Amino acid sequence: MPATPIASAVRYYRRGLTKVSWVPTIANKAAPSRAELNAGTELSVEVGAVEGWQIVSAVVETPALGSKFNSKIDGAISADDSSLTLYASQTGTDVRDLLARGANGFVVWMDEGDTAGRKMDVFPVRVLSQGKLRQMEEAAQVQVQFAVTSEPAENVTIPA
Repeated sequence: MPATPIASAVRYYRRGLTKVSWVPTIANKAAPSRAELNAGTELSVEVGAVEGWQIVSAVVETPALGSKFNSKIDGAISADDSSLTLYASQTGTDVRDLLARGANGFVVWMDEGDTAGRKMDVFPVRVLSQGKLRQMEEAAQVQVQFAVTSEPAENVTIPA
């Protein structure tokens, strides 16, 4: 008898659905309240590019004298260098007012939208920089770089 196949994914296009927010305060990153999430600022409508936001595990080799094969185990967990690139405003009133260098808070990713019962990832972060991207043929943008300050909470259920 063959193995049971994995359930087919309901595939989706991320743009227009995924929500990313800046939330200044969350008491328990593994269970943010709806009030805490609502106190944040949704950034999705101004995000032009995303880099990082992936949690990775180092690989540790575990060679044994009795074998030529090098087995491996999981090692330290870290988050990739991460940034959000948002559009700059000609008036100067934009993301730079919200995400000041040195600010601590949380970047919350709701990949399938802000829908109760679905999943989100909560990244505790510090804002590192607000780099102004100066390019000839693109709209003006500000790239905000973040340091992930502790282990993110993954696959947290979005509250009602």
